[in-house]
Amino acid sequence: MKRFLAAIAVGLAAASSACAQAWPSKPVTLVVPFPPGGSTDSIARAIGPSLTRTLGQTFIIDNKAGATGTIGAAAVKRAPPDGYTFLVTSLGPLVIAPHLIKGMQYDALKDFDTITVAVQAPNVLVVPAASPHKSLADVIAYEKANPGKMSYASSGNGSSDHLTAELFWLESGTTGLHIPYKGGGPAVSDLLGGQVDASFQNVNTVFQQIKAGKLRALAVTGAKRSPVLPDVPTMDEAGVKNVDVYSWQAVVGPKGLPADIRSRFHEAVVAALNEPQTKQQFAALGLEVVANTPQQFAAFQQQEFARWKKVIEVRKITAD
Repeated sequence: MKRFLAAIAVGLAAASSACAQAWPSKPVTLVVPFPPGGSTDSIARAIGPSLTRTLGQTFIIDNKAGATGTIGAAAVKRAPPDGYTFLVTSLGPLVIAPHLIKGMQYDALKDFDTITVAVQAPNVLVVPAASPHKSLADVIAYEKANPGKMSYASSGNGSSDHLTAELFWLESGTTGLHIPYKGGGPAVSDLLGGQVDASFQNVNTVFQQIKAGKLRALAVTGAKRSPVLPDVPTMDEAGVKNVDVYSWQAVVGPKGLPADIRSRFHEAVVAALNEPQTKQQFAALGLEVVANTPQQFAAFQQQEFARWKKVIEVRKITAD
């Protein structure tokens, strides 16, 4: 009986290994929990062709938008952990939405296997070209003299740009007026038109308007200056500490992926991100390739999860 059970165990292990070696034997779906055309969607489409070349199967982009990305994330959580469904997402569904949305259909820290943080980019505080504010010091002085009057556009409640503004107010001891929009496009449009006073936008979203002189950049939220905005100081350099904020996109899979498949997919994604043409394309947009290990990503997610939980609780932010 012992020999029989041992033979079964060996057989199952061999079958599992063979299955992993054969992966992928059919098309793989990359779920993007946002509409086509956004930053996250662009990153999934940028790495898809390389994954196809490396792994020999088609990678299909499936946009499952809604509920600030949580609908697509929940769909991936429910998918079989067989290596045929992955999530390419921004930080929102993984570290922000869990603190804002009641009745979440997944546990962001427990229901996914991390693959890698793909790219990151700092946010940048911008004002219209006609704004009287020429520096971060001007903004702080105005807000201290006029609390709650300077308006800040964001792409929505609980978005990275909204929470960056909240963190800035918290660390600078000031208060502004948050104006949420239904997406980054309308927010930037009204900023350009002068309907709002300022906004913390992703560098890759607005640096062309900055270069064209339509927006004035006052400070970036990175730990170092952005390569595409080398003359713009960091928040720290401009006098406000602890506002190091990066918007990031990452790849995860359903919990329980076979170790071999997880390892092979991670290697393929990292290779795709580091292809010279893709890397150059990202750099031109102000995006920095991260391509870290699953373990590094898991630790980073824990840190980001705790950080935004604190900001949301202290500032009493809601999704409404």
